[in-house]
Amino acid sequence: MDYKKISLVLKAMADPNRMKIIDLLSYSSMCACDVLRHFDFTQPTLSHHMKVLESAGIVSVNKQGQWHHYTLKEEFVRDFMASMVQLLSDSGEDCLCQNTKETKGDRN
Repeated sequence: MDYKKISLVLKAMADPNRMKIIDLLSYSSMCACDVLRHFDFTQPTLSHHMKVLESAGIVSVNKQGQWHHYTLKEEFVRDFMASMVQLLSDSGEDCLCQNTKETKGDRN
């Protein structure tokens, strides 16, 4: 499990506004102007939030003329869900305690 990558994603998602953006994009891709209608902040603030989400690999952006269209990355959803299942699972199959080499070498 890539703990650093998961940590980056969780930090990006920790902001309530970014969590709401992810929720909005889970239904469909949206233009920045449409996302902005759901918030009480400026376009530069939205751009900051979107840059954080894009840097964390959560969303992708497609520029069409002057408009930016954002999409929740399917691979992010798949990988994040799998990581959370593995992290919170008690199945024992991928238990970190079973692999002492990984336990000693990956304490970040």
